[in-house]
Parts: sequence; C-alpha cells; structure tokens
Amino acid sequence: MKKTFCLIISIISLSAFSQVKPPEPFGPVPSERQLAWHEMEYYMFVHFTVNTFTDKEWGYGDEKESVFNPTALDCRQWARVARDAGMKGIIITAKHHDGFCLWPSKFTDHSVKSSTWDDGKGDVLRELRSACDEYGLKMGVYLSPWDRNSSIYGTPEYLTYYRNQLRELLTNYGDIFEVWFDGANGGDGYYGGTREIRKIDNKTYYNWPVTHEIVRKLQPSAVMFSDAGPDIRWVGNESGMGSQTNWSLLRKDEMYPGGDFAKILGEGHENGNYWVPAEVDVSIRPGWFYHQNQDSLVRSPENLMELYYSSVGRNSNLLLNVPPDRRGILNENDVKSLLAFRELLKKEFDKDLAKGMKVSATSIRGKGYEASNINDGNPETFWATNDNQTYGDIIIDLGDTTEVNRILIQEYIKLGQRVQEFQVSAFIGGEWKNLIDGTTIGYKIIRKFPLVKTSRIKVTFSKSKACPLISNIELYRSPGN
Repeated sequence: MKKTFCLIISIISLSAFSQVKPPEPFGPVPSERQLAWHEMEYYMFVHFTVNTFTDKEWGYGDEKESVFNPTALDCRQWARVARDAGMKGIIITAKHHDGFCLWPSKFTDHSVKSSTWDDGKGDVLRELRSACDEYGLKMGVYLSPWDRNSSIYGTPEYLTYYRNQLRELLTNYGDIFEVWFDGANGGDGYYGGTREIRKIDNKTYYNWPVTHEIVRKLQPSAVMFSDAGPDIRWVGNESGMGSQTNWSLLRKDEMYPGGDFAKILGEGHENGNYWVPAEVDVSIRPGWFYHQNQDSLVRSPENLMELYYSSVGRNSNLLLNVPPDRRGILNENDVKSLLAFRELLKKEFDKDLAKGMKVSATSIRGKGYEASNINDGNPETFWATNDNQTYGDIIIDLGDTTEVNRILIQEYIKLGQRVQEFQVSAFIGGEWKNLIDGTTIGYKIIRKFPLVKTSRIKVTFSKSKACPLISNIELYRSPGN
C-alpha cells in the first residue's frame, strides 16, 4: 500500500512539473468590450437626417423640421439588407452637425417630434432598435459633438445639453455596442439665429473624460470611437484604406478628438501604451448622405471587395456607410451592390485549404501550444514558442500539389499584439519561394499573392516583440486575381 501511495505521488509531481507555463501578457491587451468589437469586423453606417431632404452633406442648422418627411421609412429593410449582406450591426447618425435629432429629445424641439413625418409622433431610433433586434444585429449611435443649431454651442451650458441627449440615447434604446464621436467641431452655423462663427478649443472644451464616464456607467459593454479613442480610433482617412502596418496601440495621452493626427492613426504606435484599434469608415457613395445624382456612382461589388481587403484584411473593422434615400429606405442600386458583394465574399473564402492539414513548426513552447492549434478551428488555442524565442516557422503540408493565392493570419491578441515582421513562402521546384513580406498582424490580416501551385506553405515569423502567439492560419484558392 505504501509503495502504491508513493507511486501516485510521484506521478502527480511529475505531471505538475511537466506542465508548460503559459505566456504572460505583453504590452497593452484588449478589454472584453474591445474583443467583442474586433469580432464584429463589418457593419453598416447610416447617415440620415434633414440633409437627406435638402441635398446637403453638412446642414447649417437652420433647416425647418418639416423638411424631414420620409414617405416610406422602413428600418426593417435596412436591417434585413445589413443581415443579408453579412453585416453584424448598424450605427446611425442620431444627431449630425445640423443638430436635428432622429428621436424625440426632451431637450430640443429641433427633432422628429416637430416634423411632419408620422404627425410628429415618430422615433427613428425606436424603429431601428426593433429592427436590429428582429434581424439579430447590434446597434450603435453617432452623436455629433458639434451642433450648428444650438444657441448655446460653445458655452459651458452646451455640455450639459449634449450629455443629457447622450443619456437619452444610452438609456432608452437598449444595448448599444458603439458610441461614435465625430471630430468635426466648431465653425459657422445658425446657432439659434445668431448666424456666426463659433470656435472652441477641441482639446479642452468638451472635457471628454466626464462624457466617457457617462457611457461607461450606462453602457459598460459599448466601445467609444473618436480620432483618439478611448476604445476605437479613426484610421486617418475616409477612402477605405487601412495601413498594412497597423498596430492596435496608441500613446493615447498624447492625442485628443479632433486633433491633427491623421498621419499617425493609420499605423498607430508600435510602442503605444493603450489598446486602441482602428476602424475604417467609408461610404458606398461619393457622399455620406443620399443624393439622387449619385445613384449611378454606387461602388461596385468588386470595389467593395477591395475595401474589405484594405480594412478587415489589414487589422481594422469596416464601417460601410449606406445612406437611405428620401423614401427612408436603402436605394435599390446600393442594395444590389451590397448583396452581390456578399456573394463575392462567399466565393473568395469558399474552402479553407489549411483546415485539417498536417502542420509542423521549427519549435513549440510545449504541450498545449502545438503548431496544430493554428488550424483546429478553436480561437482559444494557439501556437507559441518559448519566452526567449521571438521567431519561428510554421509549415502547412497540403498533401497534394494545390493552387493557393490567399492567406489569413490571426494572432492571439488576448495576450497582446507581438509580431513585427513575417514572410510567407511556397515550396516550388524543390525550394522555398517568397510570396509575401509583411509587418504587423493583430486580430486579423488577409493577404493576396499570385496564384501558385504548391504542396507546402511556410509562414516565417522573423521578428516579434515577445514570443509569437498565432491562433489561426487559413489558405484559399480565390477565383479573383
């Protein structure tokens, strides 16, 4: 009995001794709300207000409420199209710079309650909430800090007004996944009839930390967007282009909403001390609001595919604006392009050629961190090297000679963004031939390369801040170039 007991103790001790220590987090890591946002990837922006009916991009603030009168408003159609297009949510311009509110705010008459639409009893936000729930979408709100209608804009009293409106949006319309704060602030406007120019110090005037605390209290799962976060940052342009080098990091304390940081925001800061990933906002039309003369200028499905590669494919989320027309529905041309793009996406990523294939690595951290974790379909497993090894190769054996022209790679970002340089090569004619030289990865990158016929693909992680942690690699033979 004594010998058996000792043997059991020895086995337990050996098992405990042989367990591999997991990697420690390195640098900033995403919060739970940011992780949920990363998984959204692609969702709809809806620009809709008095501008839709005045044919403007920026309303001056003097528009009569009666001009807002959609003849067939159908938020269910917006949501149905978004779902069918593969989107996961909708963010709406609850209030743009003109100050007109799409909900019956208690704090101004410049809203739908003073319009002729639905006899002043309508509430676009309420209808959108119901539609998002019906079609399984998340909902976000855009509330412009600039208000060209308000007579008190530029004074301390306006901050109370703005925050009261924010509270209405965050308490009356269910769960909000993103709150969007625009960087356009101050200039000429109606301002209650004064018709003057009002300038503010956008670094100090809004006292953003106080507003951020309101969001944290009322919608703790929501991320906040602005030029500089605090949760999500602007990509630095409105052309749909993310940066191929894209750190989900910022030295946030050096930045503020509305600042002149466009050149920085694309790449982020390699040595940033906050997790603030990039969002690509771009419109399906030349303008952000609907204009009839742009009905023939809607982006093609092929162009939307390019936007997808330059946003989702570059460690960013894609926020694609689709503006309703004067009827209050998404125009037929926009819908046709969106749904055709969805079909292109299905064909582009039809079959993961790496799934279930044999995978090897030059080194592994130990049990639980094998190379096979990169194609097991589980985002919570990952390949890792030892702490002191910041490089390594993964080789995917495709078995037979296979045509390949796309690769998708994901880091395990719960423990930080690490990879600084990587290469992809194919085994052709008895030697490795380079296909891609890359830099950052982050949540996800998707890269194209010329079609090759190969039986093996190698991904070399040649430089990393700490031991690389790779959770997923996929390979595809796309019908596109």
